Amino acid sequence: MNKIPFNKPFTIGAELENIARAVADGHLSGDGPYTKRCHLWLEERLGCRKALLTHSCTAALEMAAILADIGPGDEVIMPSFTFVSTANAFVLRGGVPVFIDIRSDTFNLDERLIEAAVTPATRAIVPVHYAGVPCEMDAIGAIAQKKGLLVIEDAAQALLSDHKGRRPGAIGHLGCLSFHETKNVISGEGGALLINDPKLVARAEVIREKGTNRSQFFRGEVDKYTWVDIGSSYLPSELVGAFLYAQLEHAEAITAKRLRLCAAYRSRFAKLEQAGVLRLPQADPPGTAGNGHMFYILLNDLATRTALIAYLKARGVHAVFHYVPLHSSPAGMKFGRAAGAMTVTDDVAGRLLRLPLYYDITEEDVAAIVAEIVAFFGASRGNE
Repeated sequence: MNKIPFNKPFTIGAELENIARAVADGHLSGDGPYTKRCHLWLEERLGCRKALLTHSCTAALEMAAILADIGPGDEVIMPSFTFVSTANAFVLRGGVPVFIDIRSDTFNLDERLIEAAVTPATRAIVPVHYAGVPCEMDAIGAIAQKKGLLVIEDAAQALLSDHKGRRPGAIGHLGCLSFHETKNVISGEGGALLINDPKLVARAEVIREKGTNRSQFFRGEVDKYTWVDIGSSYLPSELVGAFLYAQLEHAEAITAKRLRLCAAYRSRFAKLEQAGVLRLPQADPPGTAGNGHMFYILLNDLATRTALIAYLKARGVHAVFHYVPLHSSPAGMKFGRAAGAMTVTDDVAGRLLRLPLYYDITEEDVAAIVAEIVAFFGASRGNE
């Protein structure tokens, strides 16, 4: 078998032409024409009040933490089964991540556990749409409204997913997207902050522009710009916007292809699931639709996963696991705390395996990967 990487960056349209045009036009710093086109695309397709490109989803999360006025001792409820940036953005402001367990079906935070984790110090809830499958946003929104909390969506994996006719990232007060090269739509590094609460738009622009009112100046709303608030340099280069806009033009086609690839994996794994040697991702909850961001299998134990990773690697297939749960990581124990048992999180973290999935992978590649895994289980049964 030819080597199959876990991920492979790709081009689909006018990425390189856009970059050449940006260079020729002489605008390579932030907020050039392509970046503005990206903003408009996100606002129109996702339905957010304002979209602002950032140099990463981590940067968007950091902006969200500033907008939420997170300070020392303020608590933020989130899952432990997520990437470190989800927590780190709030820890940088002195906040305390409060980790709750995840659901056993979607691996999203368990909305039934949120209310018990709320204390007088709680300021926000951060749902993470794992694998692009939307969280139960109606229930989360109801709790937030009842308790007077902000909802900050970590929608890094959820571009163009659907929750009852609404797009993840454009449902809570704030949303954060990623365009990292491992995501569906890519720009190498890159992200976006989606602002859905109109009261936060003006300050978001200031924070993104190093704490200045430079955006207002360029719109002719003030005669000079100056330092008015805290902030940092969260703008991406125009080269990022140029590459990204070409991808956004094909975002629906990219999503459709990834969903077909996931369906191909699912159909070929059906017999192994029936045999009880692994579990496939469960169907999307009613009223929701994922975006084919990843395909994973859930194995029966850690030893099997470890052996399968080594088996696939020897045959040229790169499969990976994630995450080390944040509540049990050194920094998680130092800066955060768990609210209740983390039974599902600990269990899933030891058994989940992500398989290669990217735009240029073929259904023949998928068939070959599944065949290797079938062979692995045939060999392991033969040794029993």
